[in-house]
Amino acid sequence: NIPNIQVSWPTLGPEIGEVALRFGANDFGSVMIEENVVSTAGAHFMMTAQEIERHIRLAGFEPRRRTMQYQVL
Repeated sequence: NIPNIQVSWPTLGPEIGEVALRFGANDFGSVMIEENVVSTAGAHFMMTAQEIERHIRLAGFEPRRRTMQYQVL
């Protein structure tokens, strides 16, 4: 029983992130401040908070901000 599933948009890209939300993921993730590990692996996706919110809306959902403990702000 997994209560939250986060999309890995930095490695898969924002469009696949949208698909993942439609298939049950409930956390798009956050803005990457330090993305050295991801870029070293060959992924180079960067987005602002506004861009992340736009992709969540494009997937048909309303963006919400949360704490590290998944409490909605």
